[in-house]
Amino acid sequence: MNNASDVVSTDLDYICENLAEEFPQLSGKRLLIIGGGGFLGYYLVQSVLRWNTRNPAAKPIHLTVFDNYIRGVPTWLTDLTGNPNLTLRKHDVVNPMPADEAGFDWIIHAASIASPTFYRKYPIETMDANVNGLRLLLDYCLAQKAKGQPVEGMLFYSTSEIYGDPTPEHIPTPETYRGNVSCTGPRACYDESKRYGETLCVNFAAQHGVPVKMARPFNNYGPGLKITDRRVLPDFARNVFAGEDIVMLSDGSPTRTFCYIADAIVGYYKIMVRGRAGEAYNIGVEGPEVSMKFVAETVTRLSSELFGYTGKVVTQQSSDKDYLVDNPNRRCPIITKARTELGYNPQITLDEGMKRAMLWYQGNQLAVDA
Repeated sequence: MNNASDVVSTDLDYICENLAEEFPQLSGKRLLIIGGGGFLGYYLVQSVLRWNTRNPAAKPIHLTVFDNYIRGVPTWLTDLTGNPNLTLRKHDVVNPMPADEAGFDWIIHAASIASPTFYRKYPIETMDANVNGLRLLLDYCLAQKAKGQPVEGMLFYSTSEIYGDPTPEHIPTPETYRGNVSCTGPRACYDESKRYGETLCVNFAAQHGVPVKMARPFNNYGPGLKITDRRVLPDFARNVFAGEDIVMLSDGSPTRTFCYIADAIVGYYKIMVRGRAGEAYNIGVEGPEVSMKFVAETVTRLSSELFGYTGKVVTQQSSDKDYLVDNPNRRCPIITKARTELGYNPQITLDEGMKRAMLWYQGNQLAVDA
């Protein structure tokens, strides 16, 4: 792989090949992705369209994307207009389903801001999407069931942030850990609304048989996470391509495991199609658990090899006083549940994933938020 286009093409084929049992179950069905213009939507959307292309003899998956475009309309999405199996519609999840929409067979609720910088800028909108918007979708599922047109499966994106800052004996962290989360801190709008969202899902599944499942992503990265997102890797990439030193806004000691987005997308579709209703699944990788300093040094090394980058890693203090408040010290999942129940098996190494991410950023440096 030599450029961003190669990376995306390779990743989409990888996703399709690893969903050889799941995508055919969506064949001929209507899939709705809400929040499809965001980071996760980048491959959620394009992988479905790639599967349609790779399987011309099969009935296509009919994909509809809703997004309120609170952070702008991505060009990659508008570039897909004209595809006969794709419908794009501006719609906010906090509003009822448009009356002119036919029933959907599958639903993915990915409509939530996940970047701390931006969900602290839009805290109420973030909570509304994760609670009120989710409730409307669950009620929609009930209405479809009453009409004899039941939704076959729904995926709600929760987050590993529901665990907060686990105590050492709970790392690696299983789905059974109850969390150590502030309900009033600067991240609470995201963390707590996701926790309540899961409670909604569990009870709608138990009381009404709604086939909703939950994903808890652990530090996804890669194509689609635009360079202006203000999370760690995009910030490092901005430094690299500006010819600047890589700036860490911490001492570099917090640790994470990082899951490349192509592996994560495979896991999410597996949850939707194969997961048990009312259940949550960790999606990530179990190792290596590395420090932010290690990530910065890895980006420096790879950028030197790929682009002749000559910068170094420096440490500065963020001008945002809340930047590190409630920031977890460690984040590492146990993914046994997803492995055994779903056949989830992430394969892309950290070094390979970081290389692909940097090649993608090289070709996608002009993304601007609204």
